[in-house]
Amino acid sequence: MTELFSHLTIRDVSFRNRIFVSPMCQYSSQDGLPNNWHLVHLGSRAVGGAGLVMVEASAVSPEGRITPADTGIWNDEQAEAFLPITGFIREQGSVAAIQLAHAGRKAGSSLPWTGGRPLSAKEGGWTPIGPSPLPFNQDFTPPKEMNAADIEQLIRNFQDAAQRSHHAGFDVIELHMAHGYLLHEFLSPLSNQRKDGYGGDFEGRIRLPLEIVQAVREVWPHGKPLFVRISATDWLDDAWDIEQSVELALRMKEMGVDLIDCSSGGNSPHARIPVGPGFQVVFAETLRKKAKIATGAVGLIVNPKQAQDIISHGQADAVFIAREMLRNPYWPLHAAHALHAKTAWPKQYERAKPLDAE
Repeated sequence: MTELFSHLTIRDVSFRNRIFVSPMCQYSSQDGLPNNWHLVHLGSRAVGGAGLVMVEASAVSPEGRITPADTGIWNDEQAEAFLPITGFIREQGSVAAIQLAHAGRKAGSSLPWTGGRPLSAKEGGWTPIGPSPLPFNQDFTPPKEMNAADIEQLIRNFQDAAQRSHHAGFDVIELHMAHGYLLHEFLSPLSNQRKDGYGGDFEGRIRLPLEIVQAVREVWPHGKPLFVRISATDWLDDAWDIEQSVELALRMKEMGVDLIDCSSGGNSPHARIPVGPGFQVVFAETLRKKAKIATGAVGLIVNPKQAQDIISHGQADAVFIAREMLRNPYWPLHAAHALHAKTAWPKQYERAKPLDAE
């Protein structure tokens, strides 16, 4: 048995292998609607053999978008537009997932290939919101500090988005609590300097993320898994760190979270991140061992043996692959060949299957 290609079952959902396509923003939507680009982009990775294909960070409200070109699921029209995509992913044997997100103080920026800078109101931008009126850096607009009504509305937005995700045909939701976006901003003392019950000590800073987990789990079907992506560390002293991440994972596990997708950084421009192959795998391994929860490893996982070793050594339950999937949508099929693992090829592509493949 090649562990990377072993089946994984979480709740009532079975994944054909441990290769998961990471959510990758395409910045190609209008009014939050997915389109033919998303159908082909995501569908190709399902054809390519991934066990799970996750839609990019999809905003739970218009002001939660990183850019005006993000996908969203804050209305029924968007949910309907996802149906052909989730249907196609499922037809190829993959599991369709969506990452629900709010960009917080990083919202309202231009497209990455046009500079990724904050947009003015005349350019289609808007005033971002956050736990405290602290901008990400000197170039960003200071966010409006969220009041009690804003917090209540945000919880409703995530809950409504979860219900729409079910109707849109998704079998997995991932809540985005990483990379310096809104829920990560609440977790980290770098960005959360509130004096009320949603800030201050650890208990205050985790309060809103946990309330959102609870609200989503209440409406998300019991048989469908709930994932959470976190930044396991801010890579700075006196900030969010791996010890707090373990404690958060323990709390979320009790509330019905099934897997922690372990990334890092993104909440400070001053962090010095030691980027390299598999540099974040240690976080997945630590949470898996200390919190006794399933984890996903992400971060420059690029070759089959590396991915296989992560699973076979018990460092994570799945690998989330991003850039390598952009380079090669059929990476899982080639990985199976490299590892001498059995995996089914699409019948339409079998004539291209290597002669020595299992």
